[in-house]
Amino acid sequence: MSISHAPPDTSETDMSVVSGTSSPVVPELEALVPSSARRTRVPRWLRRTTGPLVLLGLWQLLGATGLLASDVLASPGRIARVGGGLLADGSLASAMGTSLQRVVFGLLFGTLIGTGLALVSGLFRIGEDLVDAPVQMLRTVPFVGLIPLFIIWFGIGEAPKVAIITLGVTFPLYLNVHAGIRGVDAQLIEAGESLGLSRWGLVRHVVLPGALPGALTGLRYSLGIAWLALVFAEQINADSGIGFLMVQARDFLRTDVIVVCLIVYAFLGLLADFIVRSLERLLLQWRPTFTGR
Repeated sequence: MSISHAPPDTSETDMSVVSGTSSPVVPELEALVPSSARRTRVPRWLRRTTGPLVLLGLWQLLGATGLLASDVLASPGRIARVGGGLLADGSLASAMGTSLQRVVFGLLFGTLIGTGLALVSGLFRIGEDLVDAPVQMLRTVPFVGLIPLFIIWFGIGEAPKVAIITLGVTFPLYLNVHAGIRGVDAQLIEAGESLGLSRWGLVRHVVLPGALPGALTGLRYSLGIAWLALVFAEQINADSGIGFLMVQARDFLRTDVIVVCLIVYAFLGLLADFIVRSLERLLLQWRPTFTGR
């Protein structure tokens, strides 16, 4: 009977002598680089500004060559000069202040009404039975079509303009806050009840934080609609504001002034959206989200 011995596993016992002592061979480790990091290293701000800059260059070229008539659409250079003139004489700053004041009041009233109705409808079943159906009916009515009625009710002063903005802001906030409240996980409610939280404690510590993302989304929608409602409100029986400047420019076929006013509307809308996005990052730090690759 013969006994065969298997050769030793050299892969585990291979040793090297370093400085008179034996130590295992340590393989070199290669860092793994994600595929997203191996892409071209073009700064993101450059990628985001390339498209608008190309569009502006093409626009200026068409205006300079005469292919785009100034009475149809003024060139970016002329628009910049006109905007600087309006800023210098103070007319644009005064109009911006008036329009911003109208949006702030309309947003404040709309937020209070929309959030209050959503809390009543979302937290209480009897509140939903009494509130939700009328709100859904009014939501389908175009708020722009109510401008003549508001003028009859409130006159031609500031009240109808603020009322139009308030109405436009109310419904997006109501829908998103109500959906956020009703979208809270029922297991979280049960966990809160098992911990002995009262009804108000559940609302404060579970329901409202769970509905906060929806509320902020509704606020972003409401801000966009607020500026849209302002455009309509300021072009009817207005004697000040950005919309009033647009009406005057329309009467005199000043496309450059109209574009300046549109740029101001867009700038104020982007500024308001930036503020809300900053609030989201501040208030929703507990919620990790996907930011794109």
